[in-house]
Amino acid sequence: MSQRYWKGVEELQNDPEFARLKNNEFYEHLPLDSMISKKAEDVSTTPRRDFLKFLGFSVAAASLAACETPVQKTIPYLIRPDQITPGIPNWYASTYFDGYDYCSVLVKTRDGRPIKIEGNTLSSVTRGGVSARVQASVLSLYDSGRLKSALASGKEAAWADVDKAITTKLAEIAAAGGKIRILSSTVISPTVSKAIADFAAKYPTTQHVQYYAFSASALHQAHNEGFGVNAVPSYDFSKADVIVGIDCDFLAHWVSPIEHARQYAETRKLDEGKKTMSRHIQYEAALSLTGSNADQRHGMKPSMSGAVAANLYNAVAAKAGATAVSAPSAGELSKAIEKTAEELWAAKGKSLVVCGTNDLATQHLVAGINSLLENYGTTVDLDNTNRMRQGNDTALATLLDELGKGEVAALFVYNANPVYTLPNGTAVGEMIRKAGLTVSFADRNDETAACCQYVCPDHHALESWSDAEPRSGAYSLGQPTISPLFQTRPVVESLLAWAGSTMAAHDYMKQVWASAILPKAGVSWEKALQEGVVELAKATPRSAKTSANLSAAASALPKAGSGIELTVYEKVGLGNGQQANNPWLQELPDPISKVTWDNYLAVSPKDAREKGWKQGNVVQVKAGNVTIKAPVVIQPGQTPGTVSIAAGYGRTAAGKTANGVGVNAYPLTSLSNGQISYAVAGVDVQKTADDDHALAATQTHHTMMGRAIVKETNLAEWTKDPKAGNEEELFPVFVGKEKSEQPASQVSLWNEFQDGHHHWGLAIDLNSCIGCGACVVACTSENNVSVVGKDEVMRSREMHWMRIDRYYSSDADPKEGEKGDNTAMEVPSDMPRVVFQPVMCQHCNHAPCETVCPVIATSHSTEGLNQMTYNRCVGTRYCANNCPYKVRRFNWFRYHDNPKFDYHMNDDLGKMVLNPDVTVRARGVMEKCSMCVQRIQAGKLEAKKAGVPVKDGDINTACAQSCPTNAIVFGDYNDKNSRINKFWDPKGRSYHLLEELNVQPNVFYLTKVRNSEEGKEA
Repeated sequence: MSQRYWKGVEELQNDPEFARLKNNEFYEHLPLDSMISKKAEDVSTTPRRDFLKFLGFSVAAASLAACETPVQKTIPYLIRPDQITPGIPNWYASTYFDGYDYCSVLVKTRDGRPIKIEGNTLSSVTRGGVSARVQASVLSLYDSGRLKSALASGKEAAWADVDKAITTKLAEIAAAGGKIRILSSTVISPTVSKAIADFAAKYPTTQHVQYYAFSASALHQAHNEGFGVNAVPSYDFSKADVIVGIDCDFLAHWVSPIEHARQYAETRKLDEGKKTMSRHIQYEAALSLTGSNADQRHGMKPSMSGAVAANLYNAVAAKAGATAVSAPSAGELSKAIEKTAEELWAAKGKSLVVCGTNDLATQHLVAGINSLLENYGTTVDLDNTNRMRQGNDTALATLLDELGKGEVAALFVYNANPVYTLPNGTAVGEMIRKAGLTVSFADRNDETAACCQYVCPDHHALESWSDAEPRSGAYSLGQPTISPLFQTRPVVESLLAWAGSTMAAHDYMKQVWASAILPKAGVSWEKALQEGVVELAKATPRSAKTSANLSAAASALPKAGSGIELTVYEKVGLGNGQQANNPWLQELPDPISKVTWDNYLAVSPKDAREKGWKQGNVVQVKAGNVTIKAPVVIQPGQTPGTVSIAAGYGRTAAGKTANGVGVNAYPLTSLSNGQISYAVAGVDVQKTADDDHALAATQTHHTMMGRAIVKETNLAEWTKDPKAGNEEELFPVFVGKEKSEQPASQVSLWNEFQDGHHHWGLAIDLNSCIGCGACVVACTSENNVSVVGKDEVMRSREMHWMRIDRYYSSDADPKEGEKGDNTAMEVPSDMPRVVFQPVMCQHCNHAPCETVCPVIATSHSTEGLNQMTYNRCVGTRYCANNCPYKVRRFNWFRYHDNPKFDYHMNDDLGKMVLNPDVTVRARGVMEKCSMCVQRIQAGKLEAKKAGVPVKDGDINTACAQSCPTNAIVFGDYNDKNSRINKFWDPKGRSYHLLEELNVQPNVFYLTKVRNSEEGKEA
């Protein structure tokens, strides 16, 4: 069967709206008739172009002449602060951890304000990678929704008064022997842990309970019971030849996603002569980021996770000569499980099975599979454990029971929002209100803080001294990169103050490190602070086998569900919703659905056909006693009989950006038998009479006229022929009457540009790109890309300089005549394969945009860059129309200082994040990727000052630097030893987009290679 590529359901079905967009870039209706009938005084309501047509250029010119730039007075430094040179950035090694996302980072500051976060390559955990949420956290620092001071009974209060009231109340509670509880997300800070211990020493009835919005408690408990290790193991995907995921999104959220993404990518790269790659098999209900990267993907209902694990255990046990367990039927998945077991057994000791289901019995069986495969000691490490998922659901349930009975005298909530994230959040809020003393350390008056008597806001991570131990023996330090913007206080100082100590957070942390960490590492405080990481020698991982009773575990597996089953999951952008008020994350397209500014109910195409659901239909979802309404998104890859919805939305007290966006899905989860479950069976989904919900999705925006520009093959074919999937296309050429066939690169009417000292370019490895979006947020942060909001995104006016195209590929669907009345017939496009492709300005040497600009606002540099001169641009948009890659963005409005776009550029605090090296573009101007020319210039100047040539790696673009998988490589084509030249192989996987146009881009791609049989596995 022939392969078909498509970007969304609209394109697959040739929806009329999509066809209109595809065939007419300037698709907006011009209301000429209504405009002409208007009087001159009414033209203020007409579009800009129509206004000029109506009044004529002379009136417009007169109007423009009357406008003057406002005068703004500035005051220079009288005494320049130490370490600050105006115009020169400073970099600080630091740590980001918000109880959810961890990363060792480098923070770029300009004139004392942090403006950019990048990864610290010295960390063996994150290794220079960053996620989209970590990148965006710099904007959260400047969130005007943050609290400006402490609150008492909802009103601003002096810290001295708050401390006095809390200390007095604690003394009374301690004297009466009342229960004191600290409820937090995972704490990986040695300093915070020590402060909590000191607080508990002062008040002995204190207990610390940790929980996680998307719990891994069962994984933790299974290894405690089966191996005596009270922690989550570390996993090393780079050592695995065969990887099996069971409902586990390990590239986006599970345990240590930045670390896992880097490890995973190492097994997928085919550079430096490598001829092998890992094999990835995924079992899941909803199409996840991880599942979309799998070589083979099997759909299953959420309640089947245990059955898949049990049957996979039995299949492996049969090969290992071990005793089988009683396993529920795996149904249609039985053959696939047998084949998976064969592949795992062939890679014994070099394989890995992971499961994201928060069910103890299932996790015991997965540990049993890894034991039989002898993976403990190789790909699973029990001696250098991961510390980022320490939540305990049983302890949480006990605390909630105590709260319900009124037994908790004092409750402190740190880095957590239980009223929002727990299944019965409303009831939890009522319980909190009844406690004797309640204190929240939230940075805003969020859903939980609003139920507390006192709010003692903690510093932002970039304002505070902090530390972390993400993996046992691997430490990182955080230092403040800006003075506190508001009257907030570190949680360490708050706990110490109430315990009777006046020690500052910096001094306390230094004391903790001097006594417990630095002596073991043999390094000084100054060196630790400069490098940001201190790592002890790793223990040698031991081999081990679980001692758990697996037969009993199999008997305790959840029963298979009936009817429609629902999964609550995390989106790559918002995650658990902690940074929901961050507009960069709200506007980041979801990698799978490409929807922004919303969550939705993802349904399978098969279910949509059978039930008559259309894109945007509003449905009512009833699970037990919980009922919500959500719009429908028809999602290829969603398993029939299942639906899914993202958490993190539906906030009510997060801030102006987040409040009222989407629907809260946490009430659909459940907490029973000491386990939080994110799946529910027997869900009733009914279409409502409500008007369709408008969705802002980007999957069909900036389409390249129906041309798929990804190239892919499979490992077997590529091993035989390095050009597999990337065959060179020849075109007829006539010289006189003689006809010959030549590659497009040999047919040109252009005069070639002469290179200068450098010729910059990018290489993008489609095998390594997982579609996570970190590069998109990095570009936004570096280049002051505007947030435009949902309404403008719906009009195809998003401003992102780079996008990640998500292509589906599948065998051609049966024709209508072949289907007959059998609607149950398998349709290949229902469960497609997925390819991600980052696309930015290709910086063409034969750039079509340059030839059509009437004012030469876009031109070619001597270093191979396609440049934009903003103050020359008059907004004709000819360049955008002539660009075959559709990577140019037009400023339809002034997006800064405009109340209609009330995001960070509309308030003075939010503007502090702007990069002064990059112009904030005006209305009517075209913009696009500049290949971070400001970073190129800065790198060249540094080399010039040092009197040395620019070395490969000294300069990097924001997208390439942030990529957790090293999928993007920046370099100089004129440097023959550069990495980009080593990647370029015209006889292998290297190719340019739309090569037939011969526009000669300076960006090239490496063909996607799957470790699967083409057309047979998804």
